[in-house]
Amino acid sequence: MRSTEAALLERVKELTCLYGIAQLAARHGESLDKILKGIVGLLPPAWQYPEIAAARITLDEHAYALPGMDEARHLQKAEIVVAGRHRGEVEVAYRHPKPKQDEGPFLKEERHLIDAVARQVALIVERREAEEERSRLEHQLRHADRLATIGQLAAGLAHEINEPLGNALGFAQLAKKCPGLPGQARKDIEKIEPACLQARNIIRKLLVFARQTLPERMPVDLGRVVREGMAFFGARLAKDGTELVLDLEPGLPKITADPGQLHQVVVNLVVNALQAMPGGGCLTIRTRAEDGWVRLILEDTGTGMSEEVLDQAFVPFFTTKDVGEGTGLGLPVVHGIVTSHGGSIAVESKVDEGTRFDIRLPRQDVTENADHAAP
Repeated sequence: MRSTEAALLERVKELTCLYGIAQLAARHGESLDKILKGIVGLLPPAWQYPEIAAARITLDEHAYALPGMDEARHLQKAEIVVAGRHRGEVEVAYRHPKPKQDEGPFLKEERHLIDAVARQVALIVERREAEEERSRLEHQLRHADRLATIGQLAAGLAHEINEPLGNALGFAQLAKKCPGLPGQARKDIEKIEPACLQARNIIRKLLVFARQTLPERMPVDLGRVVREGMAFFGARLAKDGTELVLDLEPGLPKITADPGQLHQVVVNLVVNALQAMPGGGCLTIRTRAEDGWVRLILEDTGTGMSEEVLDQAFVPFFTTKDVGEGTGLGLPVVHGIVTSHGGSIAVESKVDEGTRFDIRLPRQDVTENADHAAP
């Protein structure tokens, strides 16, 4: 029978351990890894035989352990459950045999303590993941708000520029017809016309990004759009030594969309991928049907994007290409087309590993039901 003094000492050790965990959890800006390592260090002193105790916390297959776990003769553990899902374990071990107590050589109070520690770890993980999710959603909201603002500015700018640009193009075409026009003047005027047409094309892309142009909606087979779009790249793929993997789901449900704009989405993404793989690589394009959506997934094994570049990917005129090699409108146009069709686009990228675009577009039957349900 343990003395009252010994029992009190064990209780003090338990409370000291839990207090230490609370202090670690309260540290702002501390990484989860560092917090878990700190908790592991607090466990052995809270057990009856700290001099032979070792501890380990396993979370999502990542282990944080003190030396001696491999020599465990007795082991006590508790499950870490976050949001109803098993995520890992808290373990305390003795490296040498000890007399039998309530649970092997462990005390009943130590069972209560390790269960409490597992609950505290679960709460820390849950709170940290909730904070990360909130931060991610806030970032998405700021990004969407910025894109909306840029879209409004782009639409206004495009409309303001269109009229004087049309006048410049018209007067250049009239000037070419003037009799007795000097040869050099004719050559200079002939340069104005393609420059104006190029500027008009940029404005058209800006209007697509700003969703100021209405798509022509009809039932579209996304797989067919992909196959037709890739027909333009056969020679370039062979020249660059790029492997193409087409994984198109058969019997894919149709979507209500503008086929020309979807073709533009495919072409823009493929061009981006090929530019990211100047020495060749692998380009994979998949289509899938899933939960009322049709997905277009495009992956490359190219140079990838840093987090800073990824944050700017859909911002008009942002480009990492040299002057004259890109306008920075390819991905913003893709974003504008996808969102105007009621879809979404997500991008993941790692430097020197590649980039993955995942586009979701509503199935035709889903959009039709939504239209019928509208007042």
